[in-house]
Amino acid sequence: MTGKTTETTQTTATTESVDTDAGTARITWYRAKRPRLVLAASHGAGGGIGARDLQALAAALPAHGVTVALVEQPWRVAGKKLAPAPKTLDAGWRGVWPALAAPGLPVISGGRSAGARVACRTAAGLGAHAVLALSFPLHPPGKPEKSRADELLGAGEPTLVVQGGNDPFGKPEEFPDGDHRLIEVPYGDHGFAVPKRAEITQEQALELITEGVTEWVGSLG
Repeated sequence: MTGKTTETTQTTATTESVDTDAGTARITWYRAKRPRLVLAASHGAGGGIGARDLQALAAALPAHGVTVALVEQPWRVAGKKLAPAPKTLDAGWRGVWPALAAPGLPVISGGRSAGARVACRTAAGLGAHAVLALSFPLHPPGKPEKSRADELLGAGEPTLVVQGGNDPFGKPEEFPDGDHRLIEVPYGDHGFAVPKRAEITQEQALELITEGVTEWVGSLG
């Protein structure tokens, strides 16, 4: 493992490289001063950890005793444009887990889009404390018959879904009943972007996410 430290406007971000069976992954740590939990979250298949929701959580949660670890999968670190097969994504996530658990704190397994699927598929086997699924891709756009609900329902740990009201990969009302909570971000698309004509601003949309996740994390035992 190798690492470096950079200053951000919110907190000190420390990066750590981790070798996995799928290649070298990278963790960017946003540490709480008195942490009680770690939220580990990875990106989707079409973007990185600069996603607005991931960055908002990294800025907000450390003040509430939650260290945030944003994970870049090996394919992303290597500069590839296409994500590999799910089993390779799962292998990368499992390989990073010992580093995520190293602080000795309960770890919430999370991610957005494809990263949310990985978190759900691997949570029980890794002993995750809970699961955070941001923009869970319930089905491919326009193909509701190709449901991935079994991954979500099979997470086996307390799960929070945060979903945009206009997400083409699955609107909140499409989600099945199950042992999970769901927060809707009105007007939000798959990246939680809201149109200018919406009744809420982009800032308010992100506040819904950070405040909802903060409340949920506080409710975890």
